[in-house]
Amino acid sequence: MYLADKWTDYRLIDAAGGEKLEYWGGYILRRPEPQAVWSVKSEKKLWDRCDAWYHRSSSGGGKWQFFNKKIPDRWQIGYGDLTFNIKPMGFKHTGLFPEQAVNWDWFGNLIKNADRPVRVLNLFAYTGGATAAALAAGAEVCHVDASKGMVTWAKENIISSSLSDRPVRYIVDDVIKFVKREFRRQKQYDAIIMDPPSYGRGPSGEVWKIENELYPLIEECMKILSDKPLFFLINSYTTGLGAQILKNILDMTMKKRYGGKAEADEIGLPMSAGGLILPCGISGRWQND
Repeated sequence: MYLADKWTDYRLIDAAGGEKLEYWGGYILRRPEPQAVWSVKSEKKLWDRCDAWYHRSSSGGGKWQFFNKKIPDRWQIGYGDLTFNIKPMGFKHTGLFPEQAVNWDWFGNLIKNADRPVRVLNLFAYTGGATAAALAAGAEVCHVDASKGMVTWAKENIISSSLSDRPVRYIVDDVIKFVKREFRRQKQYDAIIMDPPSYGRGPSGEVWKIENELYPLIEECMKILSDKPLFFLINSYTTGLGAQILKNILDMTMKKRYGGKAEADEIGLPMSAGGLILPCGISGRWQND
C-alpha cells in the first residue's frame, strides 16, 4: 500500500460506522466514509467534539452542521512547502484529498532527479494538489479541469504556495477534447497525471464513464508523450476498478512501448487511533528506467 504518513497539519483520527473523524489544521471534521464498515470507535469522546459534521441525506446529497461558531468559511493547511485552501463544501468534500500526498512525494522526487526540463500534463486536475507539487519540484505544468470553479481554486492554491511565478497553464475544458487538440497542435509532455471520476460531464455536457473512456483516453495521451517520458500516474476512486486493472492498462500501453516499471496498489491514510489504515482508492504508476 502507498501510505500518506508524512502530514502534520492533517490527521485521520478515527473511522468507524461509515464515517471518519479528521483533524484539518486546527479543526475537527466528521464526514461520511463508506470504507469504514466496522463499528468500533477508538476515540469515542472526540466524535462528539467535532467542529463540523456532514450529514448525508437518504435521498442523496447532504449538508454540514456546524458546532463551532468560530470555524471560518475557509482556512489553510500545509504539506511541506505547499499551502492549500480548505473549505467544507457540498457533498462532504473539503477541496483536498490528503491521501494523494504519497503520490506528490513520488513524482516530486522523479522530477527533481530528472536531468532535463519536465513538462507535466495534469488531467481532471481538481483544486491543484498535484499541480502545486509538480511545480514545486521544478516542472512546467498544464492544469486541465472541466470545472471553472475548481480551476479558480487551483490558482488560489498555487498563489498560497508561493508558486505563481512558476510555468503553469490553466485550462477549463473537456479532458478528451483537450488531449486530442494538443495532438493536432503537436504538443508533447514528459509526464501525465490523471484523476478521472467514475462518472462526470464536461463543460458542454460531454458524458464521461470511466469503464468506457479510461483506456481510450490513455491511448490518446500516449500520442502526446515525448520520446522519453518520465512517469504516468492514474488515480481511481471507482469501486470495482482494482489495482491490477490499472497495472494491466499501464503494462499494455506505457510499459509495452517504453519499457520501464509499472505497478499499482491501494493508497491509504494511517489512523492515529487504533493503529488501522483506511484505504482511499488506488493508484497506478509507471516510470521510466
